[in-house]
Amino acid sequence: MSVPVLHRLALNESPYPPLPAVRKAMRRAVAQAHRYPQFYPDDLTERIAAWCRLPPDHVVVGSGSVGVALQLLQAVVQRGDAMAYAWRSFDAYPLLADMVGAQPVPVPLSPDGHQDLDALLAALDRRTRVVVVCSPHNPTGGVIPADALSVFLHRVPRHVTVLLDEAYVEFARDTGLPDTSSLVGAHPNVLVLRTFSKAYGLAALRIGYGLGAPDLVERVRRQQLPFGINAVATAAVKASLEAGNELRLRVDTVIAERERLRHELVGLGWHIPPGHANSVWLATPDPVDDAARALTVAGVQTRYYPGEGLRLTVGSRTANDTVLTALAGLRVRECGTALT
Repeated sequence: MSVPVLHRLALNESPYPPLPAVRKAMRRAVAQAHRYPQFYPDDLTERIAAWCRLPPDHVVVGSGSVGVALQLLQAVVQRGDAMAYAWRSFDAYPLLADMVGAQPVPVPLSPDGHQDLDALLAALDRRTRVVVVCSPHNPTGGVIPADALSVFLHRVPRHVTVLLDEAYVEFARDTGLPDTSSLVGAHPNVLVLRTFSKAYGLAALRIGYGLGAPDLVERVRRQQLPFGINAVATAAVKASLEAGNELRLRVDTVIAERERLRHELVGLGWHIPPGHANSVWLATPDPVDDAARALTVAGVQTRYYPGEGLRLTVGSRTANDTVLTALAGLRVRECGTALT
């Protein structure tokens, strides 16, 4: 008999629904659902650009950050080219490579679970057209400091486009992340990926964007699907940008819960590295397979990599308490013989 899912902590979704002002804007847009959206999302692009303090020609909007990533690959990759990325990482990377006929080149994480920038550089050759780095990293939550990223970018050959995935950047605080405007100004082969799915709680609406130099952005825009960004999503994003302070408080709450969850788990004997996304990462040699079973019994859905690790989205306080109870019991059962 299957256990009902009580807490969905597998996809790094926000535990909060859209804010009331955002829902109101969405309802207004729904009333006009018989009308097409803009042919291309020029108004939304200009709004995001102003918010990012960049000219509009530095911004491309797409169907989630993964949609923008696909547009980039379609723009720069030819069949038989190679695409390098750290692994483990976001599950979509090899799928996107396959969609455009690129040879995926997964590069193992370092023994401490970080992206190995030297190994990524060593994996680049004349066939490589794209290299992906993810900061904060999915699923471990690690970040690449600005100075290390700068060294890496200066060493990447100019024929290689760097896809810098910052889907979780809003959850990273005091980590020495790079200044985006300076970065794209200095490196015309870099496209920074962002999304409204995570911190802004609009995962179902599929809006992401990329930041880069005008020449690269123009190439990516050529792959944009006409009428591809719907009006409800556009209204939700615009309203969300106007509700910055309220959303910042929500992000602060998620960060506080992330730190509480990690602190409590470490106190229970789990080895949880510091993370800067809206999740925590449990990895071997801790008993992650037993943890996955215990959480399933408790009605908690997680992102589970058998024999490797377990990514837990930071949920509501109730959901996080359920996690702690399930994993505390597991550690007590493991240690019971020694304790007695």
